[in-house]
Amino acid sequence: MKKITSLFIGIVLVIIVLVFGSHQLEKSTGMAGAKVVNIYNWGDYIDPALIKKFEKESGYKVNYETFDSNEAMYTKIQQGGTAYDIAIPSEYMIQKMIKAKLLLPLDHTKITGLSNIGDSFLNLDFDPGNKYSVPYFWGTLGIVYNDKFVDEKDMTSWDDLWRPELKDNIMLIDGAREIIGLGLNSLGYSVNSKDMNQLDEAVAKLRKLTPNVKAIVADEIKMYMENEESAVAVTFSGEAADMMYENSHLHYVIPKEGTNLWSDNIVIPKTSKNQKGAYAFINFMLEPKNAAQNAEYIGYSTPNQAAMKLMPKEVVEDKQFYPTKKMMSKMEVYRDLGSKYLGIYNDLFLELKMYRR
Repeated sequence: MKKITSLFIGIVLVIIVLVFGSHQLEKSTGMAGAKVVNIYNWGDYIDPALIKKFEKESGYKVNYETFDSNEAMYTKIQQGGTAYDIAIPSEYMIQKMIKAKLLLPLDHTKITGLSNIGDSFLNLDFDPGNKYSVPYFWGTLGIVYNDKFVDEKDMTSWDDLWRPELKDNIMLIDGAREIIGLGLNSLGYSVNSKDMNQLDEAVAKLRKLTPNVKAIVADEIKMYMENEESAVAVTFSGEAADMMYENSHLHYVIPKEGTNLWSDNIVIPKTSKNQKGAYAFINFMLEPKNAAQNAEYIGYSTPNQAAMKLMPKEVVEDKQFYPTKKMMSKMEVYRDLGSKYLGIYNDLFLELKMYRR
């Protein structure tokens, strides 16, 4: 009888340990159930005060994790190790995630505030009818210049980057789509080109730019430009806004030939364990007051027209950050190129970086 009792107690203890261990594992991987909303976002891409506000108003606890590239985000969600309830990928990656069946279709009856979003950012080619995504932020790729070293009239076009007086004085963002894309743009070609003759022509032209390139970097661009260690940079509009806030001599230009128009959007991965919490977060971020606060904190452009009415006029009337429809007509959204051509773009960019002299 003692042996049976001991065995029974041992089994109970093992069960308790397993249950406790499972609970701890769920907590450590951000999967503690309906009380938690697991958010996967770019770094420094939401006002931390809004997370606290959402937690207070909704009663949910937010588990917030970050990624540094669409590709890293895609891989982690595809592997399914963490049940994210919210992710915020870029448009071309959403297209890829839809094809891979990694996203849940949205129930629009559970979404309030979608009418606040401007028509220009709804029903786009990468997600017709916004079946899977809700716009979050948008922006452009452009040129930042310092007026101490460059005159305004000398920086209006992609071609101005090739000016000989800019030798060893340009910072480029470390992105294949962006740099190969500006080469294509400068020649009047699509940033989504799959024409190898056009791609080879763009790379040949970009090789001639390399004497002017001081470095190809990512986040460090902000520091270099703020500290006036370079005269010109190619970067994203939101990054430019941050730099300009720190240094009044910096200015942002959308090249006259056109550029990439990108957008990041909120989606619900199919592994979500808390869809109710996911919709609560989407609705929270669609509220004009919250969207305006987020846009002013981050510096990127909001697609929320109701939020724009709450923002400073000098911000929303700045055509370099809120371009006119005519300016936007020359812009292109990145499309999913497929693995073959994505590999080609990456290889061409790597070759270009190695070629630098």
